[in-house]
Amino acid sequence: MAQNQRERILAAVADVTSAASYAEMTVEDIIVTAGISRRTFYEHFKNKDGAFLAAYEEASTRLLAAVRAAYESRQGFAERMSAGIEAFLLLLAADPAFARMCIVEVMAAGPEAVARRNAAMSAFAGMIEQNARERLAEAPPSDLTAETVVGGIYDVVYTRIQRGELRELPDLAPDLIRTALVHYLGPDAAPHPNPAATTQAPARAAPEAP
Repeated sequence: MAQNQRERILAAVADVTSAASYAEMTVEDIIVTAGISRRTFYEHFKNKDGAFLAAYEEASTRLLAAVRAAYESRQGFAERMSAGIEAFLLLLAADPAFARMCIVEVMAAGPEAVARRNAAMSAFAGMIEQNARERLAEAPPSDLTAETVVGGIYDVVYTRIQRGELRELPDLAPDLIRTALVHYLGPDAAPHPNPAATTQAPARAAPEAP
């Protein structure tokens, strides 16, 4: 029961921040959206900040796991990079509330939230660095290369979400993949990726009735 209540609160945080913004979100908004009592909320979280951090941590962990699974389903360097980027874009496009919370509203949620966002980006960069070391004949050009790739993708996605173009994110995959691969394979060696993304985004589990 307690776990179900917590999951409903975390889902409500994403829904509320998608409809409004982190700054405008209140505990009351979360309570109403989750369909729980105020007492239940405070049994799990001290305030909206704590609820947001928990929601972001869960969402970013699931996002990383899904991207890693797509990445590990392929063998070559370029294929793994392509699968990871495609999965990232598909997952965000499939759940607007999830995407806005993880990419946009996290930037307004305070230093701790930004630190966790940076940690998530570092994890993605670490995946790329490992891929390069294990599958390229030559060492990566710089330790900053993967960080630059991930930062650029995040910036592009942030801009598109702010412009209301979230559903079009998967269409960006071919260009983003090629741009990422140029850093490692050069302009002539980087292939034109197949724009058909095959990764399926997992649906958010619907909360059970109280």
